[in-house]
Amino acid sequence: MIQSMTGYGKSVLQLPTKKISIELKSLNSKNLDLNARMPSMYRAKELDIRKLIAKHLVRGKVDFSLYVEITGEDTSSKINKTVVNEYIKQLKEVVDGDTTELLKMAIRLPDAVTTERDDIDEEEWTLISNGINEAISNIVIYRKDEGETLNQDFTDRIATLKQLLDDVIAMDPERIDGVRARLEKGIADIKEKVDENRFEQELVYYIEKFDITEEKVRLDNHLDYFIKTLNSEDSNGKKLGFISQEIGREINTIGSKSNYAPMQKLVVQMKDELEKIKEQMLNVL
Repeated sequence: MIQSMTGYGKSVLQLPTKKISIELKSLNSKNLDLNARMPSMYRAKELDIRKLIAKHLVRGKVDFSLYVEITGEDTSSKINKTVVNEYIKQLKEVVDGDTTELLKMAIRLPDAVTTERDDIDEEEWTLISNGINEAISNIVIYRKDEGETLNQDFTDRIATLKQLLDDVIAMDPERIDGVRARLEKGIADIKEKVDENRFEQELVYYIEKFDITEEKVRLDNHLDYFIKTLNSEDSNGKKLGFISQEIGREINTIGSKSNYAPMQKLVVQMKDELEKIKEQMLNVL
């Protein structure tokens, strides 16, 4: 079953002193383009996170976000009392002012507040890893649901192409008869006596140039192969894209060889259906 590259997944963890929200968003892209946002203290685990996401999501423009909200008495920011007191002392030498006002000024100056980077607690990281896996599972479910919609759309459009191909096949004898009639009329109009055997040979050669038997067979095979690939176990948007190109090649050849207005109208409809398939194909994993 195919998957869409569009998806969204989220998980929320409530730890003793903090709330952690994990989000994954993805859009279509030729390759995996992963952008990760997280607090600096978790950067040491970024490579592991990227490998985990790449393993499950494979392709797409993916945004990973890890947000931390402190909910308890846990902060890594500390006031550097020695530095602040020295700032206040120096400020008093420059201006007269209330100590509270001088403190407000001092606290904004460099190194007044320091941030201590704690090592990641392994027990906490295990919980966060579980949360990341949950978010990945949710986005995969989203992608599969979107994939089912795409699958039905592709199936319907391939069925339409099959029907149009059947119409082309049914119309082909009439088209060949028309080509023959136009050639015979052309010879009659110039009122020249011609060698019947030679004329028949030339007629066969001319008609063979406009023969689309091979294109009809190949197009039918490509349509069947598209459905087979669509229903395979793995989602393979690139392979489906290649098959779509082959379908387009056969349709174009039929159009250039047809030399028959009613058939060319069918070819235009086939091209329109295929174009819609190609547009949706950009979203397939």
